[in-house]
Amino acid sequence: MTDRLVASASFTITGDHVLPEWWTGYFGVSPDVAVTKGEPLHDPTGQGRTLMRRTGVWGIDSEKAVRSDSLEPHLRYLIQRLALPRGDLKAHIESAGAKVRFFCYWVNESGDRVPDVPDDIRAMMEAVGGTIEIDEYR
Repeated sequence: MTDRLVASASFTITGDHVLPEWWTGYFGVSPDVAVTKGEPLHDPTGQGRTLMRRTGVWGIDSEKAVRSDSLEPHLRYLIQRLALPRGDLKAHIESAGAKVRFFCYWVNESGDRVPDVPDDIRAMMEAVGGTIEIDEYR
């Protein structure tokens, strides 16, 4: 493994009706990101514009907890932390009109690395209507 991060993953739930405090209670996990649609944002341009969050987001990531060049340990960490799979998760996602995903960061400068997402994880995400996205950097 290298000293610099070449793999990580996050689990996010997004949508206009995502209430971060509800998801925090549901999972019993403090999120790394939690925003509610309509929350005010600081105007980075200094123009004093009124800016608001466009959607709700709740999520956790593996970046600080897992040191591995492979995606599987990052994904397994998130699954363990969130006690996945959960029989009622799909219903909660659907009732909130939300989307769920694993978002994977993947550095592949040599072009010869293959992201390792096991079939059981793919099947679990498919069962809840979620996606697995891999953002590959070369």
